[in-house]
Amino acid sequence: MKVSIRDLSKMTGFSPATISNALNHKKGVNRETAEEIFRVARETGYLSANAVTKIRLVIFKKNGQILEETPFFQQMIEGIEEECHRLGYEMVISHVDQRNPDYQKQVRDLLEEQGVGIVLLGTEMMDGDLSLYRNASCPVLLLDHWTESMDFNSVLINNADAARAITEHLLDNGHREVGYLRGNYRIKAFRSRFIGFQTALKKYKVPYKEEYTVTVGTYMSTACQDMLEYLKKKPKLPTAFFADNDIIALGAMKALQEMGYRIPEDISIVGFDDLTFSEISSPPLTTLRVEKREMGKMAVRRLVELIDGIGTSTVTKTQVCPKIVYRNTVKNIK
Repeated sequence: MKVSIRDLSKMTGFSPATISNALNHKKGVNRETAEEIFRVARETGYLSANAVTKIRLVIFKKNGQILEETPFFQQMIEGIEEECHRLGYEMVISHVDQRNPDYQKQVRDLLEEQGVGIVLLGTEMMDGDLSLYRNASCPVLLLDHWTESMDFNSVLINNADAARAITEHLLDNGHREVGYLRGNYRIKAFRSRFIGFQTALKKYKVPYKEEYTVTVGTYMSTACQDMLEYLKKKPKLPTAFFADNDIIALGAMKALQEMGYRIPEDISIVGFDDLTFSEISSPPLTTLRVEKREMGKMAVRRLVELIDGIGTSTVTKTQVCPKIVYRNTVKNIK
C-alpha cells in the first residue's frame, strides 16, 4: 500500500502542510523537523526509488602514512555510522588508494552510483587530488580537508587556531625556546598547525628557530627512531616542543626518555588529537582533544542537508574547535 502525506503526518505528528513544505524544501520548516520528516519518508518508501538511501564513506589513501597508524579515525567512523543509523540511512565504507593502478576507474564508478551520498575522508589529500571528484553525479561532503576555492562543502578541524592556543600554553608557562616536531608527510592539517604555531610565537615576540625544528616519521616507531638519530648528534635542545600530532609526540617522548631526558622536568612536550593512549602515557600527554565522534556525526548531518536540498545555496566550511587537555608534560619555568 502506497504511503501518503497524511500517513506521514500520522507517523510523525506533524501537520500535512508541514510534511509537504519540508519535502518540497520550502522555507518555514526548521532543520530538526525536516530531518525527521525525510527520515520517515525514506524508511516508509514514500520517496522514490531514485532517492538517496545510502551514505558511502570513501576513505582516500595517498600513501597510508597518516591513516594506517592511528586510532583517531575509528571514532570518527563510529560517529558517521551512528548518525547514519539515526537518520535512517544505510552506511557502507569504500577504500580508494591512489597507488592502485585502477584507482581512477574505481573513483569514477563510485561517483556515478545512484541513490548514494558520499562522505570523502580527505586527510591524506593534496588539493590536486580532488579533481576527479569535482564532477560527481551524487552529493559529496569533504571530511578533514578543504579547498581555498570552496567548491566542496567540508567539515574539518580548526587546526591553526588550536595549534596557536596550545603553543600559547607553552609560552604562558615561561618557555621561550620552543621547538617543532614536524611530520615528514606534509598533509594540509599539519601545514595549518605549523601556521598556528608560528602565529603564537609572533604574538609573544618569540623568534622561530629553524634549528629547533625536527622532522620525523609519522608512525610512532619512525618518529622515535628519527628523534633518537637527532638526539645522538647532541644538539642544543629547546625547553619545549609542539608536535604535529600525538603519534609524533609520543614517539619523540620515548626517544627523549631513552636518552635520559625527563619529561617535563628537562623538556616539555604537547601533542594534537588526544588519542586514547595519550591519557595513559608516562607521563600523560598534554594535548588537544578533537571530538572525533561528533565530527563524524556533523559530516553526516551536513551531507543529509545537501541530499534533502537544505542549505544548498551556500558552500560551507564547518570547523570543529579542539580544546586543550592539561596533563603532565608541561613544566612551568617562569
